[in-house]
Amino acid sequence: MDLQESRTWIIFYLISFVVLLVSVFLTSEGVLMGVGLTMLLVVIGINLMFMLSQVKQASKKKELMDRVSRIERNNPGNKKR
Repeated sequence: MDLQESRTWIIFYLISFVVLLVSVFLTSEGVLMGVGLTMLLVVIGINLMFMLSQVKQASKKKELMDRVSRIERNNPGNKKR
């Protein structure tokens, strides 16, 4: 993970934390229970989607690295003299 990507994730999680705080405040007051719970479900759903996409990207990257390393090991042109 490079620096630019980590900055994006930090901003994303800070915004998520603020939305969760607002939703907890709205829910605890009891006035806007539906709005607070909807905000809570949306934030949790979006975070779950992002986490699953990151896991899928990591598994694809691992598969690619495994294929590349298998090709290098099986390549007969790389014999040492």
